[in-house]
Amino acid sequence: MEEQEIPGSRTEIRVRYAETDQMGHAHHMNYLAWFELGRTELMRVNGLSYAELERNGVLLPVARAELSYRKGAGYDERVEIRTRVTEVRSRSVTFGYEAIRADDGMRLASGSTTLVSTDSDLRPRRMPDAAIRILENLCADSIS
Repeated sequence: MEEQEIPGSRTEIRVRYAETDQMGHAHHMNYLAWFELGRTELMRVNGLSYAELERNGVLLPVARAELSYRKGAGYDERVEIRTRVTEVRSRSVTFGYEAIRADDGMRLASGSTTLVSTDSDLRPRRMPDAAIRILENLCADSIS
């Protein structure tokens, strides 16, 4: 069975000079920011806007982040962030990521984040049913 591309599951960035360290590679802290970009884009293009959730009193703070590095990305290199939903619960969602050098397909880093659904006082709360449905569909699509 052929794997279907999920809209927004691939987000390309270009390493900016300000993102590099003294060794000429993208500083490790940038990968989490790139993963966030991939996550928000995946959600947005699939009908689930962070901004809309927040306007409705639902926040999704990161409760856990994992990151493994393999190779460095240099200034002006194109990096593709591949994002997928790996687990959905009523009060949390986990995303998985890969950072791939676009020119040669080399995996640079991989990781995951788990976000917890809270109210504006940061008390855990159930995500809206519509959000859960979208995330579950993304999770099912990324498994097939």
